[in-house]
Amino acid sequence: MNRIVMQMLAVISVSCIVAGCSAVPSTVSIPGYRNRAVTRIEGGIEVSTAVLSSEESAAAYGVPLADKKIQPVWIEVRNREDRNYFLLSPGLDPNFFPASEAAEAFTDNASPDQRGDLERRFRSLAFHNPIRPGAMVSGFVLTNLNAGAKLVQVDLVASGKARTLSVFVAVPGFEADYKRSQVFKRATDPQESTVNYTDDADFREALEALPCCATNEDGSKNGDPLNLVIVGSLDDAFPSLVRRGWSVTERKWSGAIRQMISAALSGEPYVNAPVSDLYLFGNAQDIALQKARGDIHQRNHMRLWLSTMRYRDKPVWVGQISRDIGTRLTWHTSTFTTHKIDPEVDEARTALTEDMAYSQNLMKMGLVTGVGAAQQGAPRKNLTTDPYYTDGYRVVLVFDHAPRSLSEIEVFPWITPYKVLHLTPGAKP
Repeated sequence: MNRIVMQMLAVISVSCIVAGCSAVPSTVSIPGYRNRAVTRIEGGIEVSTAVLSSEESAAAYGVPLADKKIQPVWIEVRNREDRNYFLLSPGLDPNFFPASEAAEAFTDNASPDQRGDLERRFRSLAFHNPIRPGAMVSGFVLTNLNAGAKLVQVDLVASGKARTLSVFVAVPGFEADYKRSQVFKRATDPQESTVNYTDDADFREALEALPCCATNEDGSKNGDPLNLVIVGSLDDAFPSLVRRGWSVTERKWSGAIRQMISAALSGEPYVNAPVSDLYLFGNAQDIALQKARGDIHQRNHMRLWLSTMRYRDKPVWVGQISRDIGTRLTWHTSTFTTHKIDPEVDEARTALTEDMAYSQNLMKMGLVTGVGAAQQGAPRKNLTTDPYYTDGYRVVLVFDHAPRSLSEIEVFPWITPYKVLHLTPGAKP
């Protein structure tokens, strides 16, 4: 077995002996969170998880954890295998809060008795290792607060074995734009007929036949180029994006608009800021994600539409990605403002490819035609009249739930410019 894992197990085991760890599950009952828990099974391990809202966490702990930017993640593990497993809390959040530290944040002006009661409550609610054969353990890991969606990565290690399950979990109370189309339900249980491609040549042909660009609502004008295809599900592609710092966007409602204005005036970031609608397949984007920088004016953002294609049984998402580099006034939106995009849209496409190479779950990548080239000296324009130029390719990123190292990423034998190949020098085209 890997020496590092053995050392980790030894440290965890000693810590459990010192702290008196128990396999007895937490018995806290919070209305609602178990009903929406997401369950995944790998081998003889069954994991259920839910992220608590601010109100639920206050009810469970008796103090407003959200005020301290702390968010409890409930984990339940059933072990039907023949060895002890240990949950590694840094997998959920490298900067997680130990129960003692979180409790200390609420002990100002508390009496010694109140301090003791609070510490005992926090410790009793925590997830306690180990998970013994035939046992079920549940409890909370205290993570940093996220709005919108959270990546719950459950890393379980045992002697000679490890299990990793990555789950994309919606955070209660957040007005996500993707809810309007029920896209994840459609991706899991499609209501319309789909075409499942198992031949790479046929798949390439179908991707190259897609429209060049997103459009306005009636389809009369072309907008930003469709330069992205993501192949993957709720358990591989979207955890990969969240792992690398991508955030879901909020729907356009009064609260979000006020926050956008406030962020624009203050220069503060708004990592869930709404995006304007573009159209494909007769619909606005099913989901939008963004990777924000230091303020609301700068971000890398994408829009994705769920297609009726599948690639080897995985959902296929057609998308548009560009980088916002500022804001300006315009007559082309209802708010009279818009983000200005970097005209070199291929840079955003390449940056995403490189970013996803570090996501641990990128399995395969390649480029296809279909966008149509636009030279720097003769750029095209999007719907808000921003110019852009491109080599005309769209990148195809295929994800899998099994972890992948950089050297294991494969490359489709289609179009192989250096910008793609240099990511995986050992890959075979």
